[in-house]
Amino acid sequence: MKKVTLAVVLALTLVFSTIGMASAITNGRPDGNAHPYVGLAVFDVLDEDGKQVPSHRCSASLLTPTVVLTAGHCTDGTVAARVWFDEIVQGNPEYPLSGATSYDGVAHTYTGFCIGCGNGLPGFAAGDVGIIVLSEPVPDEVVAEYAQLPDEGQVDTLKNKTKVDLVGYGVQEQIRGGGPPVWTGLRIRLFAPSELVSGNFVHSDEFMKLALNPGGGSGGTCFGDSGGPDLLGGTNTVLAVNSYVTNSNCSGVGYSARVDTKAVLEWINSFL
Repeated sequence: MKKVTLAVVLALTLVFSTIGMASAITNGRPDGNAHPYVGLAVFDVLDEDGKQVPSHRCSASLLTPTVVLTAGHCTDGTVAARVWFDEIVQGNPEYPLSGATSYDGVAHTYTGFCIGCGNGLPGFAAGDVGIIVLSEPVPDEVVAEYAQLPDEGQVDTLKNKTKVDLVGYGVQEQIRGGGPPVWTGLRIRLFAPSELVSGNFVHSDEFMKLALNPGGGSGGTCFGDSGGPDLLGGTNTVLAVNSYVTNSNCSGVGYSARVDTKAVLEWINSFL
């Protein structure tokens, strides 16, 4: 994970850890089979001894039986990936390693991806989009419907407070103590409603801004939701992929990398 300023909590990725109990705050609810194409991805890196080890997890969405869309900061610097499409991965003894219940693949990072290349929010991030190409197709009996790419420039046509559906396997629980908040939670696919905060801002041509306000009735993304789809409300159209939140409480607003730009769509379509 790249180092960034303390004002920004980048990469809703969750590093593997074991943490105790806490209370849920992000207002998600079990997804059931509403979005079966949204999966939990685990990425491997090489440790200092050159051994391939699991590093972090993200959410992702299946575009075809072999192509999975996620965030660039999830795929960047990794050597392998695997994805589960079960609603509940918690308790799976194979997790986080490859096995009969997961689908292995190779990760690719958008050519325009860069962290620390701009000023302000979200100027420091660019091109936060990634793809996983699976080594075998996901069978129809596992996933029979897929996420859809948006029309070019579709986000620019949306009004303020347009409904957006958030789906992912991120954490939902926060432990508070003497130090910074620590997040934990079950590996369960959750759904939460949110809405678009429209208007021009720094790099609004590359990012969507979303309301993350659990206390106000809308859901919020948090660590582990990176790469998960921001769906146009009530549809399977992916407008953007979750990129980062701006504080350790995972509240206020979050930024998501748009996938409806011409360059990003062309890059994604090169894998389809």
